[in-house]
Formats: sequence, structure tokens, C-alpha cells
Amino acid sequence: MLEFPSWALTTLYLVGGVLGVLILAFLTGAVVYIRNDAVGIVEKLWALGGSVEEGFLALAGEAGFRPETLRGGFHFFMPLQYRVHRANLVTVPQGSLAYIFARGGQALPNAQALARWPVGVGVENARAFVSQGGQRGPQRRILREGVYAINTAQFIVFTESATHAVVLGDASDARAVETMREMIEERNGFRPLIIRDHEDAVGVVTVHDGPALDHGEIIAPTVGTHAADGATFHNSFQDPETFLAAGGRRGRQEQVLVEGTYYINRLFATIEVRPKTQVEIGNVGVVVSFTGPRGTDVSGTDHKHGELVQQGQRGVWQTALHPGKYAINPYAVKVSTVPTTNFVLRWIEGRSEAHGFDDNLAEIKLITKDAFEPVLPLSIVVHIGYDDAPWVVQQFADIKKLVEQTLDPMVSAWFKDAAQSRTLIELVNQRAEVQREALAAMSARFAKYRLNVKEVMIGTPRAAKGDTHIDTIFEQLRARQVAREKVETYESQQVAAAKELELRAAEARAAAQGDLTKSSVSIEVAQNHGRAELARKTQEAEATKVMAEATAMRTRTEGRAEADRVAAIGDANAQAAKAQVDAFGGAEMALSKEVAAMLSGAITQAKVPLVPTVAMGGGEAGHGTLVDALISLLMAQGGLDQLVKQRGKQPETAV
Repeated sequence: MLEFPSWALTTLYLVGGVLGVLILAFLTGAVVYIRNDAVGIVEKLWALGGSVEEGFLALAGEAGFRPETLRGGFHFFMPLQYRVHRANLVTVPQGSLAYIFARGGQALPNAQALARWPVGVGVENARAFVSQGGQRGPQRRILREGVYAINTAQFIVFTESATHAVVLGDASDARAVETMREMIEERNGFRPLIIRDHEDAVGVVTVHDGPALDHGEIIAPTVGTHAADGATFHNSFQDPETFLAAGGRRGRQEQVLVEGTYYINRLFATIEVRPKTQVEIGNVGVVVSFTGPRGTDVSGTDHKHGELVQQGQRGVWQTALHPGKYAINPYAVKVSTVPTTNFVLRWIEGRSEAHGFDDNLAEIKLITKDAFEPVLPLSIVVHIGYDDAPWVVQQFADIKKLVEQTLDPMVSAWFKDAAQSRTLIELVNQRAEVQREALAAMSARFAKYRLNVKEVMIGTPRAAKGDTHIDTIFEQLRARQVAREKVETYESQQVAAAKELELRAAEARAAAQGDLTKSSVSIEVAQNHGRAELARKTQEAEATKVMAEATAMRTRTEGRAEADRVAAIGDANAQAAKAQVDAFGGAEMALSKEVAAMLSGAITQAKVPLVPTVAMGGGEAGHGTLVDALISLLMAQGGLDQLVKQRGKQPETAV
């Protein structure tokens, strides 16, 4: 048998005793160890002073849950008197929210939905929460990112990933906890509200806590929007206590949220994301406000169709919204888009414009003077001024009601009256005149409603279904027109033929234009040559004339000199002859001598025999030879005087 030394047995007994005591201490709750990533919630099982009489926490040492928590390390208690519930630290991840439900505290009033958190009290100080008037139930306060050592017996904390609570074993408590979590998840409450710029949206806020709206109000007024006032600035509903202190009311809020990130308690306020109000170019937005103070109607005594008020007041705002985007609560105001560019209303069955104002309009049924019943397609171009748009909405609520309830019956009545004063043919042929009359009439009538008529366009009247009479009339009109067109066509063809002849002649002239040009140039050249030749000949003639005049003058001069010479010679000869005659014994003797000399010369030059070979004569008395006859002639009475006289006048011939 193995024997141990006494000292070894003593040590073994001592160690065993210590271990036994420690095990007993842990089993009895006298010693508690808490990890550094956890907390201990102390529950006092019994106390001489009894248990908690009011409230949930044992604030004065009674039996129950103590408000303080245990942090990491060893903690010592009276054995069998305490139970420590270990719980993990509450961790709220980045970009998420956590919600708090208080089991202890003052009871909520009937009109209050969420519990008020005491000012300046931290979420880890349960004693201060209860002692300073904290209220039980779901809290207005939420937790942001971080790690918290929270007494989860007093506060149930809901995070996105877990529910932190000391289980009490009560089934009704478990159901309440589960219901609250489902509500938060349904409202996407564990995530902050993010309105992105590309969404072009606004957040419509509905507050579920605070005083109710006054009777007759449907939208809560805007409060606490001035950042400089720290006592009322709730920073877009992120501080519920400040919102309520500023006078905020429960219900749908007039103030909306724009682009950004918002950490809002979804049990306090829910958000509905709606598109921004957009007024397109070419339109204005007429605002009908359902909230705000009641203002004075500025439309005057002649208009009692609604309230035309200043901006911000309840009613139709007299100033319309310009084209652009607006962060407007669609539940607080209604924005009616009114086109300020020209738009067309068509009374044409099966056809309407994109604006939809004329969806229910149809062609107008007429009765003409000659009892035909055509239908008339019609289009009217209308314009609404920027300043007139609120007046139109005030009277008719929207443009479509204006068209259907006022313009349609008014326009139909006018055209029916106009058709009854014309036959069908006149209605067709006088369409331009009818349009002018309609434009003047519609302009005056539409102006009463602040509408500007730009154009009235009438289509061709057509027959209603099953009516063949109008088609017969139109066929006859078409036949007449075809005949007229044929006449005009034939006349046009005649004109065209004549023009074609002119064209051919012009083409021929154009083809011969080169030759014509050459011949024209040749003519001009010849004319130039002729003019040059004429000038030359004229110069030559002038020169000849001058020379002739000079020659004539010289000739006259020479002639005069010659005449003078001849005269002088004649005078001299005459004197000489006279002297000779006188010397020969008279004129007859001289003449006989001269004749004899002339005969002698003539015989010599003619080589004629003095005595002819053949003698020509007769036996009759008085007849002799030729010479005898000549001499007899010359010697006749007066012959000598004549000869002398002739010689005296023309001496040169004698010579």
C-alpha cells in the first residue's frame, strides 16, 4: 500500500477544499465572472425588504432587476440571493439604426404614441432614466452606430441583426417584442432614409406622435425649420423631442424631405417617396393649396368660382409656378399644369391631341338651310397667358372641364346657328368667310374666360353615316369642277403650244446666234470700212475740189491773159488786115486772095488733081465746076462783109 507524506495529504486536502469552495460559490451565485464583451444584468432573488412594489426595476434594494449592469471581471454576491444574466454588448453596425423599448418607467398618456426620453440621460443609465421620468414603451430615441452596455432587462434593443433582451418567460411579452420588430422591418426602419439626387424625388413625412391636428385641417403646418433656433430646429424630423417642442403636430406634414440621408425613427415618422413636381417648358403650374391660413379672395366681385389668394394661403395661388422642378408636398397642394403655348382643340371624331383636353370632343352635327345634315370637323387653336392661367383654374378647376363643360356647347351652338343661314353649297364654298366670322365670334366669347383664340380651322363638311344625299351633291360639284378644269386645261395647252413655238424659235435663234454674231460683226466691220472709205473719198473730193478750184482759177487767169493776148493779137491782125485790105484795094480783093490761099492749101493737103479726071457738069447755062460754085458763093453779095465781120469777132478761129 502506497503511503503519502503528511504534508502532501494536507496540501491535497487544502486544494480540494479551495476548489470545492469555488465550485460552491459559482453554483450558489456568490462569484460571477463576466467577459469583457458582455454585461451582467443582476436580478436579486430575495430581500428582507420584499420585492418591487411599483415599476419594473428594484431601485431601493428590493427583490428584482437592479438598474446597474456588471462589466467584465469577477463579481461577488451573497450566495443564493442573486442571479446574473449575461448578455452581449449591443452593437449597432455602421449605416444602421437601433430601436429601444423600455419595460420600466412612467406609463404613457393615452394621446402619446412613443415614450419620451429624459433630457441628458444616457442609454446605459437605467436608474437615471427611471428616476428622471422616463416612460415605458417604444422610445422616440434611437441608437446610432456604436457599442453599448445596456441593461437589456430594462431596455429591449432592436438591431437589424438581433433583438437584445432578457427573456422573462412571459409569452405575451415575447409576442409584443416580435410585433414591434415586424413593424420596424416593414417600415425599413433599421436603415436611414436616403433620397438620391438621380431619383428626383421628395420624402412626404407622416408623423405618428404628438398633438392631433385641429378640426378641418388635413396637413400639419411646417415648424422648426430655422437652424439658428436650436430650441425648435428638429433638423428634418430627426429630433422628435425638438419637433414636438416647436409645436409640431401629428399627421401628414407640409414640409418634405429633399435629397440627403436622414436618421429618422420610423416608429415616430414614416416617409413616402414621391416624384418632385415638374413644370415643363411651355407650361405653368397653377397651385391649389389645401393648407395654410385663409386669405382674401383677390379675384374680385365678378368671379365667385373659387378663392384666388396670395402664395402660401389656402386656395388658388394667383401666382403660377414657372417651368422647373419643385419640392412640393403633393398631399398639401395640387399643381395643375396649364400650357402657355398654343394648343389645338379638335372636334374630330377619333382624333385628339396629346394633352387630352379634347378626348371627348366629336364632330359637330349641323342642319343647313336646305335641310341637309352634314357633320363638320373643326379645330381651334387656343392660347392661355401666364397671368391668366390661375383665373382659368379658379373658374373651371382644370382645362379639360373648361373644354367639355363650356367651350364644347358654346362652339357647337354657334356653328349650328351659322349653318342654318346657309345652304350646303354655300357652306362649302364660303368656308373662308365662315372661318373669319367664327374667329371673330370665338375670340370675343373665349375672352370672357381669359382664353385667346388664335385660329379657327374648318374642315370639309361630310355626310353622316347612312346619308347619301350629300355625297350626290358633292359628286355633281366634282363633275362641274372637272369640266371647268378640262376647259382650263385645253386653254393652257393652247397657250403651251404657242409658247412651244416661241421656244423653238428662240432655240433656233440661239443655235444661229454664232452666225448672227459673226454677220453682225461683219456688217459693223463693213460699215466701219465704208465710213473710212467715205471719209477718204470725201477728203479726196475736197482735195480735188480745192485743186479744181485752183486749176479753174489758174485757167481763168490764164484764159483772161490768153484772151487779152488773143484780143491784142486780133486787134493787131485786124489792123494789119485792114491795112492789107486797104493795100489790096478793098475787102473783096483781100478776101479773094485769102480764099485762093485756102483753096491752094486744101488742094495740096488732099492731093486732089487741080483738073479732075472726070468732069461733072452740064450743058445748062449757069452751071460750072465745084470751084466755081464755091467762089461764086463767097463772092455773093454780102459774103465778104460776113466773112470780115466773123473774122473780127473770132480772130482765133481765123488763125
